[in-house]
Amino acid sequence: MSEAKQAQKTTAPYGTWASPITTDAILQGGGKKSELFVDPTTSAIYWIEGRPAEGGRDVIVDASKRQDVFGKEWNARTGVQEYGGGPAMAYGGAVYFSSFVDNRVYRIAAGDDPKPITLDNKNYRYARLNVHPKHTHLLAAVLEDHTKPLPADVATTLCIINSKTQSVTTIVSGADFYAFPSFSPDGTHLAWEQWSHPDMPWEGSEIYVAKVDARDDGVSLSDTTYVAGKKIDISASSPTWVSDDVLLFTTDETGYHNPWTYYVSSGKAKPVLPSPIDEDFNQPLHRLGNQFSAPLDLHAGRAIYSTSKDGRIAMYIVTLSTGNLEEIQCPYTDIQDLKRVSDNSFVFLANKADAPQSLIVCVLEANAKPMFRELTAASTANAVKFPSSVISVAQALTLKTEDGEPLHVLYLPPKNSAYEAPVGERPPCVVNAHGGPTGHINASLDWSKQYFTSRGWAWLDVNYGGSSGYGRKYIKRLEGQWGVVDVEDCTRAMQQLSSATYSLIDPKRSVIRGGSAGGYTTLAIICFKPDAFAAATSLFGIADLRSLTKETHKFESHYAEKLIGGTLEEIPEVYEARSPIFHADKITTPLLVLQGAIDPVVPPDQAEVIVKAIKERNGHVDYTVFEGEGHGWRKAETIKAALEQELHFYESVFGIKGSR
Repeated sequence: MSEAKQAQKTTAPYGTWASPITTDAILQGGGKKSELFVDPTTSAIYWIEGRPAEGGRDVIVDASKRQDVFGKEWNARTGVQEYGGGPAMAYGGAVYFSSFVDNRVYRIAAGDDPKPITLDNKNYRYARLNVHPKHTHLLAAVLEDHTKPLPADVATTLCIINSKTQSVTTIVSGADFYAFPSFSPDGTHLAWEQWSHPDMPWEGSEIYVAKVDARDDGVSLSDTTYVAGKKIDISASSPTWVSDDVLLFTTDETGYHNPWTYYVSSGKAKPVLPSPIDEDFNQPLHRLGNQFSAPLDLHAGRAIYSTSKDGRIAMYIVTLSTGNLEEIQCPYTDIQDLKRVSDNSFVFLANKADAPQSLIVCVLEANAKPMFRELTAASTANAVKFPSSVISVAQALTLKTEDGEPLHVLYLPPKNSAYEAPVGERPPCVVNAHGGPTGHINASLDWSKQYFTSRGWAWLDVNYGGSSGYGRKYIKRLEGQWGVVDVEDCTRAMQQLSSATYSLIDPKRSVIRGGSAGGYTTLAIICFKPDAFAAATSLFGIADLRSLTKETHKFESHYAEKLIGGTLEEIPEVYEARSPIFHADKITTPLLVLQGAIDPVVPPDQAEVIVKAIKERNGHVDYTVFEGEGHGWRKAETIKAALEQELHFYESVFGIKGSR
């Protein structure tokens, strides 16, 4: 009898279901790991973890001890390119990191307090530190100099930090951006990636190698050699040394990022695979710390790769001499960072469709059979374990655009085993446009989505034309068409899934939302397709493309030129035609706007102008500014407030009496 009662479901309209997935329960799970690094001399593993409950600071954790490496006053984060990444590394048992408080680089050895190895200069920002293997007091790094604060005047170079004298010396300059400075194992060469405006690194970037003359007082370079890549047309990325002679990298010369090698002795670069394959062995370089490949045993010449094809993740062991691919079966939907540990092991950050983020160590047995072991963090010890009966698993669907091109989406149906909807009812749906816009959404578990689906909402992620993970051709669909293709694709995805063919969502109760570039798409949709969605949320979205080009940060200051089809000076009428602020009179859709007060990427005035324009016409707009927040939410109180406010906003628009 009790079992029968337990199996009974309550019939209730979609959107009204009670859920155990509350904002407090989500935040109890601790922070998300952003990247990891390994000491090449000791094989010690470390990860960087955001702590929403501690003001959003980033903490370095020693994996073997499950302990923070420094006290609560420290924040290991860099502002290079504003998106950051690569703030820390380890060598010889010591950890080096950039402090977000004062921008100085610090060294911390076991049992000691952090000691600065650069002088006090808040205008200098450092990332991607790399220790010279012979002169270990010398570190190569990316240096971003904000002495002249205007984006056009910010100078990015490669430098050498002398930890004995705290001096900083420029060794490479001339390009607008640099990444991945890396000494060869014997210290005789330095490799790096560079690119310049108007390119983004996934559009046109180059790799170079130079000879190193290292002395006790510094480093000088000579015989700089071009390796791969081409401005505008070809991206070459992530140079990593396999040996003193061999450099590993990827390039999308064939349309997808495939692995290549460069031999210092011959000065020749060549593809690793006998013939190219339509999978991306790399991802767009938004943040400087994450990598998706690593060399393994140097004698056998093998490397491990994670790849993306049509939104699917695969892992391969690649024999560099033959190009042989051996796939490793793995249950993960996304890999965010991958680093070498030893000849037969590597570590990576991963997600599953039905389980939260994990730190995984993989050991390859003699027969290459993988043994996966999860490392748990002390900060997640109090995480609430939600039953699978309330977890919705994303379903990958390939739809068609009006031109017959593929349109990739992920659909998450409502799921809560305690409830069923009345017969014939279709669920309200949150349609999500990702940021970037050269980004993508994968099928990984995201508690903010489950917050909705467990309450009886559907969720639809749209990897509109321009998204990464589907090759260069799919990315180029957005070239010159930002504000057109993304708008059409998001609208069409909702319409197709609400059509009789699918009948998965209620078109009259579908909302559009997105952050950053996704916020721009959201605002553009409610301007240019005002009848498509019943409500909208813009999180730090762009309202005025014209002003954005003048006030955004250096990294993306020319990004819009290819996306719109020219510079503001060349085609001002297109910038105006695509900017929501000039079409605010068409907005009739109820709109929620959420904005960080100190956002350097999409400044608050982008939100303020659209809110003001709607209010002047007595439109329906709610606006919240979160103090101390930038481009995305880091603090627990903000994460909680933003998620709850978004749900309550939709409920109020539809008259849904949601159960808390």
